[in-house]
Amino acid sequence: MFLLRELADFTSNFVFFYPFIMSLFWMAGAVLFFVYREREEEICFDDYDWPMVSFLVPCFNEEDTIEETIRYLSKMPYPKKEIIAVNDGSTDQTAKILYKLAEQIKELRFIDCKENCGKANSLHIACHAARAEYLICIDADAILDPNAPFYLIHHFFKNGERVGAVTGNPRVRNRKTLLSKLQIVEYASIIGSIKRTQRILGKVMTVSGVVVAFRKKALADVGLWDRDMITEDIAVSWKLQRRFWDIRYEPRALCWMLVPETLKGIWKQRIRWAQGGEEVLIRHWRVFCDWRQRRIWIVYLEQLCSILWTFSWLALTVFKQIISVTLTEHLMWFTLSSFVLVLMSFVQLLTSVIIDSKHDSVKRYLA
Repeated sequence: MFLLRELADFTSNFVFFYPFIMSLFWMAGAVLFFVYREREEEICFDDYDWPMVSFLVPCFNEEDTIEETIRYLSKMPYPKKEIIAVNDGSTDQTAKILYKLAEQIKELRFIDCKENCGKANSLHIACHAARAEYLICIDADAILDPNAPFYLIHHFFKNGERVGAVTGNPRVRNRKTLLSKLQIVEYASIIGSIKRTQRILGKVMTVSGVVVAFRKKALADVGLWDRDMITEDIAVSWKLQRRFWDIRYEPRALCWMLVPETLKGIWKQRIRWAQGGEEVLIRHWRVFCDWRQRRIWIVYLEQLCSILWTFSWLALTVFKQIISVTLTEHLMWFTLSSFVLVLMSFVQLLTSVIIDSKHDSVKRYLA
């Protein structure tokens, strides 16, 4: 009974205090980023001699969206650009559509791979083919905001040679179903806050694979993307930062993306994200052996604690009936702590949505 009580106390406290403290942490970081970094003066695009940029677009079975994405890129006001689309062994009409577009759009270069080898391999091929030093990678179903390339590339001028990557601000564009509307608020209240806070700390868990700019020299320094990792964006983020390349977050670089609209689609997406995060933790545990890597320790520990919290919450939920029968006082604590966490989540959501509304009108999706 004593051991059960001690275990219940520890688990209950961890399940409550970890999200409570991290919610305060994310809110404070997001507010600091907004006040000191997000309220900068607008860039006058005409004041710069913009370098050439290569847009890399890996494609796999994207016949419904690829033409729209390529045409939007071709109409970008950015002065010097090329578009490199890599067909990753698609089994639909993607290749035929790209062949047709290559004949019509002079900036488009099309590479047709007959075998499906994954997104990381497509990015490898596109990177080797790119003529520019600066690369902007976007998904084949995404629409890039016309000003996004300027905001992304400006960081490489402003912040010096140590900047290896700049991650943009993904926004949800399919907003009709309940699940997609929930993800609009999620991207503002959770992902946006985390990106802002991690940037204040100086290290980020991951760039956004849907829209990110790279310095080619930095990618070459870390051996490009890992082909053996399920999430190439998380993996390359850690490789860059372990080699002391800086990663910046630019909330003004908007990219409109499609999100899953079914429970099955969301489940597959989140399983992939979770596996990618765990693979990174396993591969990069040696960061604790190098004092120079200390700035990324907190990102590693936060990710590890998130995994431990998930299993702790599951265990507490499964054994709640046992606890409520043998230790009645825990039932009241469980109910009270749940209410406090819901309230704190709402405060975080409200704070983040207010901040993010500067770039996207997401307030109306709170109702």
